[in-house]
Amino acid sequence: MQITVAMDNNVPFNQRRPLVAEHGVSFVIDTGSERILYDTGQTGAVVGNLTTLGIPPSSLDGIVLSHGHYDHTGGLLAVLRAASKDIPVTIHARAFADRYSVTPARRTPVGVPFAEDFIRGIGGAWNLAKGPTEVAPGLWFSGSIPRVTDFEAGDTRLTLATAAGDQPDPMDDDTVLYLMGNRGLVVIGGCTHSGLVNAVRYGFTVTGADRLQGWIGGTHLGPVSSNQQDRTIAQLIDWNPDFVAANHCTGFAVMARLQQSFGERFIPAFVGETIAID
Repeated sequence: MQITVAMDNNVPFNQRRPLVAEHGVSFVIDTGSERILYDTGQTGAVVGNLTTLGIPPSSLDGIVLSHGHYDHTGGLLAVLRAASKDIPVTIHARAFADRYSVTPARRTPVGVPFAEDFIRGIGGAWNLAKGPTEVAPGLWFSGSIPRVTDFEAGDTRLTLATAAGDQPDPMDDDTVLYLMGNRGLVVIGGCTHSGLVNAVRYGFTVTGADRLQGWIGGTHLGPVSSNQQDRTIAQLIDWNPDFVAANHCTGFAVMARLQQSFGERFIPAFVGETIAID
């Protein structure tokens, strides 16, 4: 099995292929029998990257969306049109909420940039799931992740529009993917608003694994408190995974800390990077 980064905030300085980056993330999980696209980036630019990587959208067997934010779902329209087939799409049932990022200076919409009826009408065999769902042989969509830690508070800028006004967004549609390697659990995160530690612990419950083999994807550690950053990194060190491949909302400062903590086991998961899972 291998995971290829089709979109991220960054392209490696030595990348010779004409790949592009944007604020967003997308991965292709090749199970050996199926190709699953996990998230679609912010715009349709992911279609060009997929083609450059030799993974045309028509070769995809499924799409999974990690949660209802624009930088993970914005490329969906372009991918569905490029795929030209009724491809299965898995997303949490609550992903189409009315979401914003609020600062003292502005209130910015950050939800799925398409109306639910519109994007579902474009095509796809839609599965709106809330709990663990096997989306390909050996590859599991987590569904809602229980919040069990006392330090993973998340990003306080994110709100949910309600009849009573903006409320803190519980992000209960935040999901990850789980797969089993030969040496334990591998977790693939989009943004992991629910917390990296919560996500991994739930993965142990869902899969029965007792060891973390590796982490891939966004950690959302960039925008959170130093306490959450410190305690998450400490737990990762204690789990002693074979690799940590972080990107997107992790941020350069936290990525630097992860590199210092894990050395050669740290992988900057920029556009074009491929991680083999054994």
